[in-house]
Amino acid sequence: MIPPKPASRPERVSLWRYLRLFRRDILSAQPEKLYRAWMAEFRTPFFRSYLVNDPSLVKRVLQERPDDFPKSDRIGAGLRPLLGQSVFLTNGAQWKRQRRIIDPAFEGGRLRDTYPAMWAAGQAAVARLGPLADGRPVEIEAETSHAAADVIFRTLFSIPIEHALAREVFAEFRTYQRSQPILNLAAFIPARWLPRFFRRETRASAHRIRALIARLTTERGAEIRAGRAPDDLATKIMTTRDPETGETFSDAEMVDQVAIFFLAGHETSASALAWALYLLALYPDWQDKVAAEAAGASDDFASVSRLRITRDVFREALRLYPPVPMMVREARCPETFRDRAVSPGAQVVLSPWHLHRQSRLWERPDEFDPARWASDNGRACAREAYIPFSAGPRVCTGAGFAMIEGVLLLALILRAYRVTPVEDRTPVPVAHLTVRSADGIWLRLAPRQP
Repeated sequence: MIPPKPASRPERVSLWRYLRLFRRDILSAQPEKLYRAWMAEFRTPFFRSYLVNDPSLVKRVLQERPDDFPKSDRIGAGLRPLLGQSVFLTNGAQWKRQRRIIDPAFEGGRLRDTYPAMWAAGQAAVARLGPLADGRPVEIEAETSHAAADVIFRTLFSIPIEHALAREVFAEFRTYQRSQPILNLAAFIPARWLPRFFRRETRASAHRIRALIARLTTERGAEIRAGRAPDDLATKIMTTRDPETGETFSDAEMVDQVAIFFLAGHETSASALAWALYLLALYPDWQDKVAAEAAGASDDFASVSRLRITRDVFREALRLYPPVPMMVREARCPETFRDRAVSPGAQVVLSPWHLHRQSRLWERPDEFDPARWASDNGRACAREAYIPFSAGPRVCTGAGFAMIEGVLLLALILRAYRVTPVEDRTPVPVAHLTVRSADGIWLRLAPRQP
């Protein structure tokens, strides 16, 4: 059985139809050839775009010369009402300063400190699923979204999702996700003066979210000044000084950063966990292996390192369904890609979705096989063709956090419940903010017998 992937568009379509397809779903807007091409060029009246699947080019852009390929605003423009000048959208000196302040909060030792909050969120998720484990269809993306949001609130602000303010932020994010397309069409026109139009509900939802986050950060600032703030991620980030300037984040900057922590940490983790559960529903032999291994999971941080099968399953889910399917950079100076001239201003698209399924690199690229990570091919591809968290200096600062969270939640859920697919409800992957299913991911849950 091959896990589902979206149908590709015809080889040739008009620019207008391509933009409409792209706005609706960036995956099905792409041609089939991208699963085997090393590079593809797309032309528009305003700029050229190059999708690169050649590992040497991916390495050049992300690792060797990242300053020459800053993030493009053509995708980021659509997120600015919510994310402002967050670390996800900035470039250059501003981005480097932000990372110097943020990165210490996610170092190895700090991950150990966040583990009790993750464990508590996992236990709460298992309890919430209990009343649903009666064999009826369950839309599992909604449940994984709830669990991932709980992890973020517990680790960032030491409050559970049941906290009134946390619950309000979570509800607003769901509204924002429904109203926000990934593509702002005005960003495709090079005139900088042209306003970026947003749906009224998108702006309103973003404004409400930022106001709620401002309340959280203001309250935490007062607790820090009073000397009674919990030692969580928010406190660590708000009290860390830039080693070069001695400055901390301003209140406005902290709102930007919390917004991206929630969007990236919650949305991407929810997507990855939902797809992992669906894949294990399709492959019950692997599900049983994870459940057996999960018996050893405990509130001891060291127990996570022993969940090797679960980790390989989660890595395979991230390969097949990377939460962020495409990343867009902009060439700052003249380049040559595979003997082709690339002009300054050209868009360089790095697609984890296509790179992870590159038929010239991966053996059986569309198949689910967690055992591949122990093979020579899997180890080689892990080094050069696996970027679910990006790579290089701009690698996701929360990558280690996400791997612990995803593995732990997957283990705890499958230790408690058996999951099976719902007949005639095969999910169709689509990409908006992250890779989700067009109509949800439906599973049946039943208590796992001892």
